[in-house]
Amino acid sequence: MQSFEDFNLSGQLKNAIDELGFEAPTPIQSESFSVVLSGRDIVGIAQTGTGKTLAYSLPILHQYKYSKEAHPRVLILVPTRELVLQIVKNLEDYTRYMSTRVLGVYGGTNINTQKLAVAEGMDILVATPGRLYDLVISRALQIKAVKKLIIDEVDVMLDLGFRPQLTNIFDLLPTKRQNIMYSATMTGEIDQLIDSFFTAPVRIAIAVSGTPLDNIAQSCYSVPNFYTKVNLLTHLLLGKKEFSKVLVFVSNKKTADRLFESLEELYGSETCVIHSNKSQNYRIRSIEEFDEGKNRILIATDVMARGLDLENISHVINFDTPDFPENYMHRIGRTGRAEKEGKSILFFTEKEKEWKEAIESLMNISIPQLRLPKEVEISKELIAEERPKVVELYSTHHKSTPGDQDVTFHEKSAKNKKVNLGGPKKRKAPKYKKPKTRGDKGFRKGKKNRRR
Repeated sequence: MQSFEDFNLSGQLKNAIDELGFEAPTPIQSESFSVVLSGRDIVGIAQTGTGKTLAYSLPILHQYKYSKEAHPRVLILVPTRELVLQIVKNLEDYTRYMSTRVLGVYGGTNINTQKLAVAEGMDILVATPGRLYDLVISRALQIKAVKKLIIDEVDVMLDLGFRPQLTNIFDLLPTKRQNIMYSATMTGEIDQLIDSFFTAPVRIAIAVSGTPLDNIAQSCYSVPNFYTKVNLLTHLLLGKKEFSKVLVFVSNKKTADRLFESLEELYGSETCVIHSNKSQNYRIRSIEEFDEGKNRILIATDVMARGLDLENISHVINFDTPDFPENYMHRIGRTGRAEKEGKSILFFTEKEKEWKEAIESLMNISIPQLRLPKEVEISKELIAEERPKVVELYSTHHKSTPGDQDVTFHEKSAKNKKVNLGGPKKRKAPKYKKPKTRGDKGFRKGKKNRRR
């Protein structure tokens, strides 16, 4: 088994790694080290929780040389503000004995404050694509000195619609650079990005998306509706010793808020929630308090929790079954990190059953199903999304189809079939011709024709 001693790291970097308690490199770290050092483009595919951040940070910092250059030489792009803050903290931990300047920039905060921070100079810049592009266009930041470009969680970045910003940033970067990309999944859109901007990249695939982590015990419950899910969750969370640090995934922001309100009545300050509608300060505080153990339960949407390095999570509870099976893999990867044991529980309704089966098909396993505890009340109350839709046949708003037409249906009269042109201003006006004057060619000829 390989160890960090085999990398021949500098004394400062080795001391920092030892103090952080890293004993041996993970497979993605071992495979990536020599390739990143070689300067070749690299594409790394590995599941969430396998140490991708250290995989690219370690060789880059190993090669780092002190410079007075004010502009960044290493650029790291990530999809969310939370990831910016996390990676900046990680890099500061790795470089605690080195003279390395690390800066993070992201949207949702005052750009002028970030312009002042950029003006002071940095060696490594961690950024979200949108804010980076704004700073470059406003000429507050130059990226012509970038030698290494790292794109982390690129699949999430593309899902969030950052493709145009990424393309623009590629055009602004120097052509001579090393491209390093890490992702948990590989899609056709990622392949297109690689073909367009990478040069003969080395591909490293440590685990195929869909291969479950062996140290995560999985189970599931069949639950009829939302409020029965709430009853089951509140029952499970009573075991505070077992469910000591719980990450609860939901499908959207509305469900996150609704679940938070339901749990807050019973668990109060033990519960926190993060999604994109929450303020930046609230999200940062929620993550910090959960990571430090002040809050026991964190409710999150997929995008917000993706890539976050939250330690010692005892359980991941899938309150909603994800409609994309790959998202299930990202979720359960939050627990069982660094070879520790973790547990994952999936709630699914009859509507979500096909999504659960798609997850099992992807992983080629059958998730053990447990019986609902007797103490859990089966709720008959339904949320709006679960209630059957009632169509009023005789409503004035009911649109009839050709098969539904009765004797009262009439074809439009010819008068009513006219197309609305949008008023005189929107109608196509005839082209205006400037009247000819005495100095124009053909003026006399035109005058004679008019006389005839």
